[in-house]
Amino acid sequence: MIRRILGLFICSLLTVLVATVATAAQDEAPRVYRIVLQGPLTPVWATHIERSIAAAERDGAEALLIVLDTPGGQINLMQQLVEIMRASDVPLVVYVSPRGAAAASAGTLITLAAHVAAMAPETTIGAASPVGGEGQDIGETLEQKVKQDIRALARALTGRRGEQATSLAEAMIEEAKAVHAHEALAAALIDFVAVDEPDLLRQLDGFTVEVANRPVTLNTAGAQIQTLEMSWFEQLLNRVIDPNVLAILLFIGIQAILIELSNPGGWVAGFIGVVCLALALYGLGVIPVNWFGLALIVIAFALFIYDLTSPTHGVLTAVAAGTLVAGLLVLFSEPGAEQFGRLSLPLAIGLGVGAAAFFGFIVVKGLRAQLAKPAFGGEALIGSTGVARGDLKPEGLVFVQGERWQAMMDEGTAQEGERVRIVGADGLRLRVHKEADQ
Repeated sequence: MIRRILGLFICSLLTVLVATVATAAQDEAPRVYRIVLQGPLTPVWATHIERSIAAAERDGAEALLIVLDTPGGQINLMQQLVEIMRASDVPLVVYVSPRGAAAASAGTLITLAAHVAAMAPETTIGAASPVGGEGQDIGETLEQKVKQDIRALARALTGRRGEQATSLAEAMIEEAKAVHAHEALAAALIDFVAVDEPDLLRQLDGFTVEVANRPVTLNTAGAQIQTLEMSWFEQLLNRVIDPNVLAILLFIGIQAILIELSNPGGWVAGFIGVVCLALALYGLGVIPVNWFGLALIVIAFALFIYDLTSPTHGVLTAVAAGTLVAGLLVLFSEPGAEQFGRLSLPLAIGLGVGAAAFFGFIVVKGLRAQLAKPAFGGEALIGSTGVARGDLKPEGLVFVQGERWQAMMDEGTAQEGERVRIVGADGLRLRVHKEADQ
């Protein structure tokens, strides 16, 4: 029995020692932090990259891996991201992935701003010619100024890569040229082509980069990759740049505000409306849109409201529904919007039909209320019969549906106990005829 107890104790001790050694080995293994940036550039990227760089520097990570897939974005935002990346004290590795991904337009400069640039097979980079804030062509003079500015930045970022890489980067800006991963590697525009992240870490091991004017040799063999997620609020802001989400936010926001205005005093609808419209306006400020579409949306809701008070009986509601669908489609119809994903046509039609159904329901209820017989008061008694309480010569009292009412004969008189029919009401006084007269 003693031998069994000692055996169990020794086995438990060995298990604890093995687990401790394994944990210590994991703690000693190099760490690489990782973030994922997908979609058009947004201001959220700046805060996410800054926070991730700070975490990597604080925890002594070997590098920060940025997995990138973007169609581009605003030039001023791209410049802000480049400034943040170039000020990093931890090596930054931009990896254009997965297969089929792209570092297009502004994404090209973000890739070049990293200390290490890598791409997965079947990915592309380039097409970095500047366009207007809404995706349109810009004037020749302004275009030249912007191109020269971006070309100067590209030369600064590719200076260490050689003349061929610099020429290719300038062609991407001047001629909107784009290349695939192996073409970029052949021109030394990037450092590696890696099939996946473990392959990239194997190639990075022992690679020397210059960070904050000092050489740093990467030690990524067997490195642990730890993903840093966006906060819930950053994810929310990053999600609202989808045109389909923006359309829904606009629809809910305007409807909620209208409900609040029609029934003042409650705060829930107003709060929801303000939050939805604020998020929608944020998204509209990030992606290229045609603001004429927003004007059409406002006109559509104005027509919806006007139909509630006019005798058109739903005609304006149908017109407003068509105007709403057109406005949503026009809102995201700018040339530059195509690369960010256009609004779903079924969704636009669905929102138009939904708005028409909502306001049509209100119109129907309003018409029924206008045509319905009054539920209380003297007018509600018209057509009923009552009994005279005292003589009506021509005024007096009648007993109708369990109540006493002042009444006046339209013609002749009635004696107490005679039945009379209510034919009208003047305020709180009923107008009656003798039942025999009907």
